[in-house]
Amino acid sequence: MDKGVLATALGSPAPFGQSQFAFMRGNAFEAKVKADGGAELLRLLYERLGGGAEAPAGDAATPDLSAAGPEGRAARTALALREATAAGGWALLDHPMLALEVAGSPAYLEPDAVVVHPDGRWTVVEIKSFPMIDASADPSKVGAAARQAAVYVLALERVAAVTEGAEVGHRVLLVCPKDFSNLPTASVVDVRKQRAVTRRQLTRLTRVEDIAAALPEGTTFDPACPPEELDAAVAAVPPAYAPECLAACELAFHCRARSRAEGAVETLGRSVRGELGGLTTVAGVLAAAAGKEGDPADPTVAALRRAAALRAEALESAEALRAGTPGSAAVRHAGAGAPEGAAACR
Repeated sequence: MDKGVLATALGSPAPFGQSQFAFMRGNAFEAKVKADGGAELLRLLYERLGGGAEAPAGDAATPDLSAAGPEGRAARTALALREATAAGGWALLDHPMLALEVAGSPAYLEPDAVVVHPDGRWTVVEIKSFPMIDASADPSKVGAAARQAAVYVLALERVAAVTEGAEVGHRVLLVCPKDFSNLPTASVVDVRKQRAVTRRQLTRLTRVEDIAAALPEGTTFDPACPPEELDAAVAAVPPAYAPECLAACELAFHCRARSRAEGAVETLGRSVRGELGGLTTVAGVLAAAAGKEGDPADPTVAALRRAAALRAEALESAEALRAGTPGSAAVRHAGAGAPEGAAACR
């Protein structure tokens, strides 16, 4: 089921999407990087990750990966990787298809490119259209690219495990426009941390079969269903909303509305959720800060009450300043250090 169609049927369509200009610009840059059999891409990779091998010449292999359906393309990609590794030369796989098991179901992934080194090492290549200015790019965008590449590395490791002499590199090549031009440049990104985090997350995912078994009998997510029936079906699956979902999931606005209605602290962000410990609702947090609920010995509750006291003191000081009667200790302290004659100016 397409989540965008489901979100529209629920009345919460995602009001975003990649602009056609950005899409065309990204495609044009990728085509430039891969022109002439990927000569420029291979040159950049050799400069950063060439090791002791000879520089790739114009005879680098570029196998045909076409096949019927994603499953066929994944099988053809695995065969091409094994053949390129056995050949012992440079090979460039353009948009290979990889398979990775996610919660018991196969997910098909398509990296921009994978390069096979003469020593049997496989390197993931990510081509992005955001600029690399003075050899550095936006950290948040680089982080997102690293997380994406880490998934590709995990998928490649499944193929490498059954390929003699193969090894998946934990450093990926990120290719971006240089400064404000359309000329490609590259940097190496180590994705070991992102790979480990992703592997842990994948092991914790609930299998689709288990989710389906927990649903009421007859549950359907058919967009043609009446809105109230469809809403009830979606409500049977607990949301796991976080603000980051807005950038990637078409159902994010629907889940955000539900989370806000329930007062879930996840709407404030995963980092805030982690700081609040056992407090799971905004109402509970406010009650703990006001001293109405919560164990005073709990460090989280104590920190909230301290923050509430500081806020009350700051508001009292601000109100005293507006009234022209600086009575709080903070205001008196500020006035004590003022230059002579400042009182007259006030």
